[in-house]
Amino acid sequence: MTIGLRWVVDHYRPFFQSVKAPFDLLLQWFGIALHSVPPVVMIIVAGLAAWQFGGRKVAGVIVGALIFMGLIGVWQDAMTTLSIVLTSLVVAVMLGIPLGIWAARSERVFVVMRPILDGMQTIPAFVYLVPIVMLFGIGNVPGVIVTVIFAV
Repeated sequence: MTIGLRWVVDHYRPFFQSVKAPFDLLLQWFGIALHSVPPVVMIIVAGLAAWQFGGRKVAGVIVGALIFMGLIGVWQDAMTTLSIVLTSLVVAVMLGIPLGIWAARSERVFVVMRPILDGMQTIPAFVYLVPIVMLFGIGNVPGVIVTVIFAV
């Protein structure tokens, strides 16, 4: 298994780097957008959204948690994590909705896809994280890909 994976990595590195590029662009876009918003504005927007959808108590918890993150100095890391989550969300929706519609309309596709998707969700993420990191390199993109695999 290791020899085969090493051969794939050695011979198909340009292919995997080209697959990685759109993920990197989306990650950078979300990262730039989130890092450019002042923390106070982000806290106000998140607080208002939480108040609208969850009420005063939820808004208080969200605002308190965001203020705490700013005070302990992890705001930039939180925005990076949020950009990874948003990128994963966009990719999972772009893949999941068409695949779901296709599987709903075709019994043959459903029969093939169902065990694959069930297997992908029952296998722990760290099991397929290692080959993904070997194929795409170390960084945020493998995290996005593994999250999308689990989400779809």
